[in-house]
Amino acid sequence: MYTLIRSFVLSTLILFSAAAQAEPIKIKFSHVVAVNTPKGQMAEKFKALVEERLPGKVVVEVFPNSQLFGDNKVLEAILLGDVQLAAPSLSKFKKYTKQLQVFDLPFLFNDIKAVDNFMKSPEGQSLLNSTEGKGLQGLGFLHNGMKQLSANTPLRVPADAKNLKFRIMSSDVLAAQFKAIDASPQKKPFSEVFTLLQTKAIDGQENTWSNIYSKKFFEVQDYVTESNHGYLGYMVVTSKDFWGKMPADVRAVVDKSLAEAIEHGNKIALEKAVQDKQAIIDSKRSNVVEITADQRAQWVNVMKPVWGKFEKEIGKDLINAGINSNK
Repeated sequence: MYTLIRSFVLSTLILFSAAAQAEPIKIKFSHVVAVNTPKGQMAEKFKALVEERLPGKVVVEVFPNSQLFGDNKVLEAILLGDVQLAAPSLSKFKKYTKQLQVFDLPFLFNDIKAVDNFMKSPEGQSLLNSTEGKGLQGLGFLHNGMKQLSANTPLRVPADAKNLKFRIMSSDVLAAQFKAIDASPQKKPFSEVFTLLQTKAIDGQENTWSNIYSKKFFEVQDYVTESNHGYLGYMVVTSKDFWGKMPADVRAVVDKSLAEAIEHGNKIALEKAVQDKQAIIDSKRSNVVEITADQRAQWVNVMKPVWGKFEKEIGKDLINAGINSNK
């Protein structure tokens, strides 16, 4: 009798163990932008690659358009285990590291090529681990693009922005950037920008061509200035706890799939910057303002002193690496 009971218990435990092992790992990927943006397309590519390569082992659920969390809350949600993957704007990490503020410095990077050079440098790669002490693990950088300025008045020189209210992400660097041109920065969630512009609660905003187009900001702004004054990108991040507990063989496939998805998203970002700018021009809903070299120099001269204000927080070595990436 004892032998039979013991065999039954062991069999039951084995069945429960097998059932537990068969339960797929779930990855909830939360982001704030539309599916047709570079980040939205990256997330969909990641889901497709992982589920194709790890059928039944890993399930990826993508939640776009702030369906679960905005960028201001998603990092806390990752640490709590409510989501497993996110790609917040680099500006959102200040609570966890001040070094990533380097990406917000105005006119530090001339173009996306310079940003790529910086991200691939030892200094740039080190930033993926800059949040480890707070329980977050960076997995890769994703582009959106260079930022443009929009308003209901043409912005050709810094004086044109005086006293205007601009929506910004929650970033002290971006706040200082707009204060430098005597404008009023307004820290507001991305999901509220269209309504704020439509109701004229704010006068303008800064964003990439793909965000301006996909979120229809151009429909409620008379002018978009091609300033290329800053960079908007994301760090794909998870929790150290979740990443560390994932089986090594599974983690390797997930990591490889993410790298390929990021490359896919970055390619789309480059393409959409051109396509969406042209779509805005073709719509005739908003006028695209192209500034001269002399006008651009005025913006640079007024905004560049912001670098010095954040040098101690960011680190002079990172800022110098950013400068050198333009060569």
